[in-house]
Parts: sequence; C-alpha cells; structure tokens
Amino acid sequence: MPDDTLSPPRQHTRLPVEGMHCASCVGQIEAALNKVPGVLGASVNLATETAEVNAEEGVRPAQLIQAITDAGYTVPAEQLTLNIEGMHCASCVGRVQQALEAVPGVLEANVNLATEQASVSLVSGTDPEKLRQALAAIGYTTAAPEQTGPDRDARRAQAQRSLNRDFWLALVLTLPVFIMEMGGHLFPPFHIWLMTKLGHDTSNLIQFILATLVLIGPGRRFFMQGVPALLRLAPDMNSLVVVGTSAAWGYSVVATFVPHWLPRGTDNVYFEAAAVIVTLILLGRYLEARARGRTSDAIRHLVGLRPRTARVRRDGSFQDVPLEDIQAGDELLVRPGEKIAVDGEVIDGRSHIDESMLSGEAEPVARSVGDEVIGGTLNTHGTLTYRATRVGSDTVLAQIISMVETAQGARLWTKSPCGSCRPSSAWPCSPLSCGWCLARPRRCPWRW
Repeated sequence: MPDDTLSPPRQHTRLPVEGMHCASCVGQIEAALNKVPGVLGASVNLATETAEVNAEEGVRPAQLIQAITDAGYTVPAEQLTLNIEGMHCASCVGRVQQALEAVPGVLEANVNLATEQASVSLVSGTDPEKLRQALAAIGYTTAAPEQTGPDRDARRAQAQRSLNRDFWLALVLTLPVFIMEMGGHLFPPFHIWLMTKLGHDTSNLIQFILATLVLIGPGRRFFMQGVPALLRLAPDMNSLVVVGTSAAWGYSVVATFVPHWLPRGTDNVYFEAAAVIVTLILLGRYLEARARGRTSDAIRHLVGLRPRTARVRRDGSFQDVPLEDIQAGDELLVRPGEKIAVDGEVIDGRSHIDESMLSGEAEPVARSVGDEVIGGTLNTHGTLTYRATRVGSDTVLAQIISMVETAQGARLWTKSPCGSCRPSSAWPCSPLSCGWCLARPRRCPWRW
C-alpha cells in the first residue's frame, strides 16, 4: 500500500463557471485545469456550473481561474471590503494579507494601513465569515459596518489622544531613570554626587519603581497584544517590545534584589533601557497615528464634496431625497450655490459650474442643455435641471475616491494574469526580479 505520509498536502477548491453549454465544454475545462502544475484532478459539473479541483497545497485559485479563462469561459468574482482593527505596522499588514490570501476562494487581498481596510477579490459564493475567522485566528478583528464613517474617525481620534497621553506619561517617568543611570557616564561628578546623596541601593530601587510604572502603565498596551501573539507562535512588533523590555527589566530586578545570584561584577541594572524602549515606541506609534490621520484627510475631503440630499422630481414635483435613493434616469434640480449630486446631462436651464475639484481650473465653466455635469462640482450661477446618468459607485467622484483608496493600499509591483508578481510586463519573472519566489517558493506559479 502507498505511504500516505509521503504524499504532498492537498487542497480542495470549488469554482463557479459561466458559459458552459454541453459535455464538450465540460471536457475542455477539465483538460485545461488538469494542465495546471500541481493539479491532481478536476471534475466539472454542467448541471451546477461548478468545477471541483483537487491540487497540491500552494496552487492558487488565480492559476485555476486563468486556465478556465484561457479556455474561453469565465469565473464570476466579487469585491469585498473589510474594516480591520488592531493593525499597527507594516508587519501587521503583511500578516493580515497573507492570512486572507490563504483562505480558499480568495484571489487577491490588498491591505491598507492608513484606512485600516482590506480590499479582497474572491470567487463568487465564498463565505465572508471565513475571512473573519482567518483574521481572528491571528489576533485581528473586523469592525461592524455601522462603525465606519464618523464613528471610525472618532475611534481614531480617541486612539491618537490615548497614545499622546501615554507617551507624555512615559516620558515623565523615564527621564529621571535615564538621568540617574546615564547622567554619570556623561558627567562623572554627577555620579559621585548621586551615590553620596542616595547610595547605590536607593538609586536602583527608585529606578525599579519608575521603570515598573512605565511598563505596567503606558507600556501595558504592548503586553496585552504582544503576549497573546507569542502564545500563538506568531510574534509581531509588540512581541519584540515585550521580549526586549522584559529581559532588561527582569535582569535588573535580579541585580537589584538578589545580586548574589549573578557573577561578581555583572550586577548592573538596565531599567533605563526598558523604559526608553517603551517611550520611543510610543512616540513612533503616536507619530504614525498622526500621519495616518493626515493621509485619510484627502479621502474625507473628497467624500465631503458630495451633498447628502438632492431635489428629485417625484410625482410631478421636486422633493428632497437622500443621495442613496437617487436612481439613473431621475430628474434633479440644482439651484445657485448648491452642489451637483450625481453625474448627469442637462435637460433644462443654463449656468456656470465650478469644476476645480476635477480640472484644477478655478474659472467656472458654462453648462447648458445637452452638456454633462459631474457630481460634487458647484453650481455658481443659474438654475439647472439635469437627468442622472451615473449614480452610486459609478460616478466620477466615487471612482476617484476608490482609486485613491486603492492606491494607498496597492502593492508596488504589478500582477501577471496568472497571479504571480512581475516588476513589469516587459520582464519575465525570476528570483532576482521579485521577492515572491524567494518568500513563497511553493506558491509561486512559475516555480523557480
């Protein structure tokens, strides 16, 4: 009997397929899938319009979808945006992205640290709950949809104030420790004076108290996040801070209270190292939070260009309607000084529109019957009646916002159709031209 322990790990992928009409279509898709390196078997069901694929671990859904596409058929996909809480650095972004891409059915994931969101492209029918479970397994949570917008801005402002408060508290507690320990190295007479007034043991005791307050107060956030990450065997930046500060503080505690446990001449204390590490990391976190807030200001400004309501013709008269209820084909009225709600075509009236938000040109542009108007622009003179042509995410302003958010979280390299990374379309993939092959040798479709 074959030894199953030596067989490679397997994964099962289920893909919906559109465009099949007969048994010949089934045979073409199965043949195309079986040609993909790593595929162990493929079965296509014409009745349910699905393809079941068994493959070695590491075969990405993008490879299978590309094979189906090359055969002349399509696999429907959808976009999903997740609001993620708990990310602090680029390491968090990488771990979240890797966890999302490991979920069966996920084609690609782009994580944006500035907006704390992940844009996920996944096969239609994939359960979003699997994504949330994958994030929870590595210590991150997804915010509810109602916690976006103003609520999210309020939470970010609160987090920034908390970091600011903790940093200044840590700085006040750390400065005496730093001066007491390092002042004598910079100015030897200060060390002599300190030993004369306080003594060696008293100085160490004071440093112990202040450093401990720094760790259990402002530094508590690192332990609350870093220790669980260590227990999950998935250390992050918080874990690094925990290990470094704990080592310095623990050794110093032994040197302070039981110095006879240490070899002669090694009973030195490093309380200032533990306290300074916490203070500097808090400063970095605070500056990072400020930078993220400023980065999101551009998106908030673009969102603020859209009016919340518009005058729409309903039952023969114009009524104030929420922006979300406007549909393509509705007739809207805009008066002088009001903003255009959605993209449309002028059907009555003449005016001048300030389109500086698009073109940068401050001079208003004349618009009359038959001309196009863009949502978010300002009507300066005259009254216009226009018919909505693009609403919701199809408007120019919504696409600009989407492009800005995508650009913030997108990778710097481009993607080839099979899902592997390339520095450009003109150069073939190689271990020297990209880091994908070196970082994920089993998952690289080119298998260098």
